[in-house]
Formats: sequence, structure tokens, C-alpha cells
Amino acid sequence: MSPLFGEILHKRLLWLLALVPVVLVAHKLKPDAHTMLFVLSVLAIIPLAALMSHATESVASKTGDGVGGLLNATFGNMTELIIALTALKAGEYMLVKATIAGAIVTNTLFMLGMSFLLGGLKHHVQEYNKLNARLLSGMLFVATVALLMPSAIGKTNTEASGGVIQPLSVGLAILLIVSYGLSLLFSLKTHRQEFVSVDHGEDEAKTETPWPMGLALTALLGVTVLVALVSEIFVESVQVAAEDFGMTPAFVGFIIVALVGAAAEMVAAFSAARKNHLDLSVGIALGSASQIALFVAPVLVLASYFIGPSPMDLQFWPGAVVMILIAALIANIVTSNGRSAWFVGVLLLLLYLIYAMTLYVLPPGSG
Repeated sequence: MSPLFGEILHKRLLWLLALVPVVLVAHKLKPDAHTMLFVLSVLAIIPLAALMSHATESVASKTGDGVGGLLNATFGNMTELIIALTALKAGEYMLVKATIAGAIVTNTLFMLGMSFLLGGLKHHVQEYNKLNARLLSGMLFVATVALLMPSAIGKTNTEASGGVIQPLSVGLAILLIVSYGLSLLFSLKTHRQEFVSVDHGEDEAKTETPWPMGLALTALLGVTVLVALVSEIFVESVQVAAEDFGMTPAFVGFIIVALVGAAAEMVAAFSAARKNHLDLSVGIALGSASQIALFVAPVLVLASYFIGPSPMDLQFWPGAVVMILIAALIANIVTSNGRSAWFVGVLLLLLYLIYAMTLYVLPPGSG
């Protein structure tokens, strides 16, 4: 374990790991001190995200950026999944759906856009495997169409849709999970050679010594558990703070929870982009978005039958569906040629800010 302890000792940012037990204890002793818990939980997630970033890069250095991106997306999305399961159990379905939609949009626009911006500012023009990017963006688009169907039926025929939306949502959930499994089989097994990372010449990502595989995987697992625990405290505190600021559950889930829940993935994606490993950044951002749409959302629908007060469907409010659809289309467009520059990132970030401002100023009435 010496590489891990050495990393903690030599990086002052990781000294903030001391706040992890502090926030857990504070939550037990003063569960109503929401402002304090909010600040402590945010500060505690930052070093955990940094640890996850280095662990993921260590795994990617041995398995390739495609598998590394998949692992980071999976471990990163465990946070959103656990947060959503907690809200699901409490019957906060609006928050659950807002978290799902927000996570998809945040990963597609904010994380991918910031990766393009940070990498482009340092390397001018960057290249990545466009086949992998097109596959991920295509999967995201198909999942968006699936999410659109229940909302479209509910909007066009309210009276007749009552008994249709729930079974349709279950059928779509099963179909999306199967599709996600087949996509993994395609990209990691039958056509794995097509998804290798683009050769960047000098490997700048190896300026830091990678950890042994066993330590990296153990660190990923441990950090994911801690991030999930701290994120739950964050969600509890941020909802009360949101009421004071006049925010709806839709804005909280769509913007705030999505940003904090993806903090670990963002650190890894931004770091990889700066080191000219944009394949890893694209794999994390689009891989995470497609995984949420194809796996996390369907799992939540099925889980609602066991832990929720009532079954949850896939009917989102119309604005959320439109935002996800536009984000999926834009991702498909900007990743079509396998090249990126900093201004492409600016365009994605501008679209994300438009979404955030719209939700804050004019939140959906159902919120």
C-alpha cells in the first residue's frame, strides 16, 4: 500500500481526506446542520475524486483507454445510482428523474465540453478514436428515443395512457439493459480491435507512476463506497439549502446533484485531456452518459417495484426529454470526425449553461 500512502503524503490536496470521517461523524452528531454538512461534503468529495482519477489512469495504462473509460464511468455512476436508490426509497421520484436527466446532460455537455476546452488549450488540436465516440453517442441517442416514448404517449393521450406507460416503461427498461450488455460484448469482445486508442506519439499520461493493478482496483472500490456515503449526506443537506434559495427538486437533481455526483469522473476526464489522452476523456464522458441512460435508469425502474412506495415509470417532463435529445444529437455531431479543439468545448459548455439558466429561472411546473 506504500504507493497510496506516498501519494497522500506528497499531495496536499489529498490531505482533505481527513474531512471524510469528519463529515460522517458530523452527520451522526448534528444531522440538522445542513449548511455545515453541505460544505464539508463538497470538500470531502474533492480529494476522493482525485484518488479515483489516479486509480483509473493506472488501470487505463494497463488495459487501454477504452476499458479505463468504462471502469471510470461504472465506478463514477455508482454514486448517482446509490443517490437515486436512496431518493427512490423515499418516494422522491421527481428528484430521481431529474438526477437521471441531469447526469446524462452533465456528462454529455459539461464533462465532454470541459475536456475539449482544457485539452485544446494545451494541445491546440487533439484526436481520438471516432468509432468509439460514435458508438457511445449512437447508444445515447437510441436510449433517448426510448425515454421519449412514455413522455410522448402521456402528452398526447392522457386518459388512455394511464395503464400503458408503466408496462411500457418496464419493457423499455429490459430492452435497454439488454442493449447495453450487447454493446459491451461488441466493443470489448467481438470488435475490440476497432476501439483501440489513437496513438498520440509521446505518452504524456505517464508522467506519474501508475499503481499496481490490484491497488488501483482496490482504491477504485474503496473510494466509490466513500464517495457514495458522502454524496448521500450532500443530497440530504442540499435539498434543504435548495428550499432556502427557491430551487425546485428538478434544478437540484438536474444541476447540483449531477455535478457533485460526477466529480470523480470529471477529475479523471479533465486530467486525461490535459495529458493528451482524449480517448479516455471521451470514453468517460459519453460512456457514463450512455451507461446512465441504458443501465442506471432502467435498473431504477425495476428496483422501484421492490424498494419504492410505488412503481416508477420512464415518463420525464417534456423539457427534460428535449434537453437530453438535443445533447445526444450535439454529441453525435461534434464527435463525427475524431478531432477536437478548445472552441468545440466552449460551444458545449454554452449549451449546458443555457440549460442551467433555464431550469433556475423557469423550472418545470411539476417540480
